[in-house]
Amino acid sequence: MDAIMHRFLLKRLQRRLFWVVLLAMVWLLCSGEALATPLAERVSTFPDWSSKPPVQPSEGDLVYPAWLDGSWRMTSTLRAMTAPLAPDVVTPGFEGNRQFLEVPIEADIRFYKTRVTGGRFLNQRLKTTEGVVSDRAFNGLSLARAYLGDDWVQAVKVDSDNPNRQITLLKENQQLISTVTGRTTEQPDSDTFITTEMFQQFFRGGRPTVYLNEVENTTAYHRELNHVVADQITAIYLSPQDPDYFKAIDRPVALYRYRLELTSLGNT
Repeated sequence: MDAIMHRFLLKRLQRRLFWVVLLAMVWLLCSGEALATPLAERVSTFPDWSSKPPVQPSEGDLVYPAWLDGSWRMTSTLRAMTAPLAPDVVTPGFEGNRQFLEVPIEADIRFYKTRVTGGRFLNQRLKTTEGVVSDRAFNGLSLARAYLGDDWVQAVKVDSDNPNRQITLLKENQQLISTVTGRTTEQPDSDTFITTEMFQQFFRGGRPTVYLNEVENTTAYHRELNHVVADQITAIYLSPQDPDYFKAIDRPVALYRYRLELTSLGNT
């Protein structure tokens, strides 16, 4: 691929990074032991975020409440977006994403019961238990194509040796590699489940790897009578390699807030 085409594809990927972030951060679902933290308070203070959330290193699968087991039709709607450090720092594609405000996007997702481990201790895996986890590869592909289109996304794969690592295969032999680095969860009551994840992304093409931004995804799920709703916030942080890094440090440079609605598809 010549240099002009490479720059074109990278620029296009950066413009669409927000959407790839969504699929990776929502459905790359791997976690260690849960740690109770005031995530509900963090959600309630949006958009007044001035730092990253405290998280634990990610290891093992994230176990969801039993009421998420099954297949769902998810509708995701971008309700609000802000660039806290504008005009000094604005991420690529931020203004272009305004066209998606209040536009519902639908995708099928699913969760299932399986044997999961609680992480490691002294480099040994802890005992396994049964829990509900996300079908990461299926959900990642479904969401990626819903947001980016079938022609842009070829496949989504989860690393068999590291469930925290997900690879999105794009056209022109491009890859977006997302790795969850930390996670925290809490369950304030039997009908509410809140999780936050931090992850990093790398773009791999015909040239040396290009490091992209660090992303936080905080989601508060709530079970209602016959469906599940969620308040989801995506925060974009600059990587140390970014020339504007010291203007932001640990402050988010872009914030997006979504409304998620999950309607059961039955035992399909």
